[in-house]
Amino acid sequence: MKKYLSKTEFKEYLAITIGAIIMSLGIGVFLVDAKVVPGGVSGIGMAIYYLTEGAIPVGLSVWMLNIPLYIWGVKVLGKRFGYRTFYGFSVNAFFIDFFRGDIPGFNSIRLQDSVTVQNLLANDFLFMILIGAALLGIGLGIVFKFQGTTGGTDIIAAIMHKKHHVKQGMAILVLDVVVVIIAGFAIEYTSVSTDKPTLLLVLYALFLGVVSARIIDIIIDGFDYARQAYIVSDKSNEIAKKIMSDLSRGATAIKTRGLYKDIDREMITTIVTLRELGHLTELIKTIDPDAFVVINNVHEVLGEGFRRRI
Repeated sequence: MKKYLSKTEFKEYLAITIGAIIMSLGIGVFLVDAKVVPGGVSGIGMAIYYLTEGAIPVGLSVWMLNIPLYIWGVKVLGKRFGYRTFYGFSVNAFFIDFFRGDIPGFNSIRLQDSVTVQNLLANDFLFMILIGAALLGIGLGIVFKFQGTTGGTDIIAAIMHKKHHVKQGMAILVLDVVVVIIAGFAIEYTSVSTDKPTLLLVLYALFLGVVSARIIDIIIDGFDYARQAYIVSDKSNEIAKKIMSDLSRGATAIKTRGLYKDIDREMITTIVTLRELGHLTELIKTIDPDAFVVINNVHEVLGEGFRRRI
């Protein structure tokens, strides 16, 4: 076992820490008291919190539930769910209770009791759920992007995939829906106080899952900030020269054969920013109005002329 982390590994663990803390904010501050439950082990932890009327803190439940899952995952899947998984769910669990003031010595923190959060809870419930979903999605997205995981249903889904060939995405979806339903029963049949119907809270929870999942995708893949164009034209050389001179972008010629006319010619491909796309299409139209152009979204470009995403 390595004694020290490399510089890259240190940055990855730092990112996982930041992501887990952001995720903890979304759960502990915005979702627990709203009684809108995310899927996974965090949702089960919230259900236990409601069933015990707050006697067992959410973060503690999350951590304790993750321990047997972690051991199971390491046993079945090996090192795939190693140190980073344990670190990820431990940081997440600790800060859920830290922000809620459930860690001994930090009882006065209780961010969920702040004027802003209480005002949102009373007067702008939907916006409060959106903030929680955004924080949850951003946090998880950062954790995933830097090769981390927060354990929970990810481990169960991976084991189901290995043993029963169940698709992981479908397994996670089913598990999350089951967790939301269980939490709904916990809210309905306990003395948990809420001014909203349980079914409405369940629907909010499903909405939360959709929003956070989309944000996770955006964090991992990035916003579309560039376009790749494929250009088929009899004037490909002239178009390529204009792209390089007017847009200062590289262009690559690919030898192709059109099957309809059985003609060999070069297809030009280039990548431009969104701001340059209009200029590119106008340039092509001016040189060859009959050019065939296909434009695709690009999430990330590495190389000269484009900055790397975080």
